Amino acid sequence: MSHSHNHSHTDLKGRNLLISIVLNVIITTAQVIGGLVSGSLSLLSDALHNFSDVLSLIVSFVASRLSKRKASINRTFGYKRAEILAAFINAATLIIVAIILIKEAIERFQNPQTIESNVVIWLSVIAILGNGFSVLLLRKDSKNNINIKSAYIHLFTDMLASIAVLIGGLLMKYYQLFWVDSLLTLLIALYLIWVGYFLLKDSTKMLMLFTPEDINIKDVVWQVNQLPLVKKLHHVHIWNLSDEELHLEAHLDLNADISTTQFNALLSEIETLLREQFHINHVTIQPEYNRNDPKEVIVQD
Repeated sequence: MSHSHNHSHTDLKGRNLLISIVLNVIITTAQVIGGLVSGSLSLLSDALHNFSDVLSLIVSFVASRLSKRKASINRTFGYKRAEILAAFINAATLIIVAIILIKEAIERFQNPQTIESNVVIWLSVIAILGNGFSVLLLRKDSKNNINIKSAYIHLFTDMLASIAVLIGGLLMKYYQLFWVDSLLTLLIALYLIWVGYFLLKDSTKMLMLFTPEDINIKDVVWQVNQLPLVKKLHHVHIWNLSDEELHLEAHLDLNADISTTQFNALLSEIETLLREQFHINHVTIQPEYNRNDPKEVIVQD
């Protein structure tokens, strides 16, 4: 059995995560105080969402640090899957927070209250600026890392929520439409469920070692089968260990009883093909010749 490694490492910008954590602690504290003083449920719901941001950012920061720890005898993969687990936790908290907000919004619809709109307006502006800055800090890394993406989505949705709260504050101030506060809370919650669902689905697929959606296993097998000396690639498994590592494990049925030197040359061809065509950077191949075992592409071991 042969293994090849070709790892790329992405700097997760821990400093940017720390800055975002500090900003959100300040925003959350201010919004809780302001929500209690003004009586605004939408402001308190935004504060609750911000608090979930703080937790998600802390989880993301810890996970990014853990993922860089070296492998050991007891942890042969190290903590590389910590970031996927962090994304799963963050997605789950988004949905839980949303359900709490929906419950509170329905209760407030039944019992509307007068709200101090000036406090709502000023605190929502502060939240927009703080979250907007945090979004800019994490935007680049969010494109390549599911953990940072989960934190980024938390911050981006909270920035949108704060914009909605600002609009609500202006409507309450100038038109006395206090029911808007509950409506905005409900809309924020529904949006949280929507974005949380997709993030939860993606992280669950990675935790379950599902084949990435952009990988067609039949195409992988077909291209490898075109190489000289290859009879059939089978028993194929392809999964993400982390955002940076895409693994392939398979059996390779050969059409000749070749030497180890010949197999090494063939393996190099396969590694190059998989890396260039499918971005697979960790390959494990078990060579076989005239072995009596199932030759299906997918076999549950």
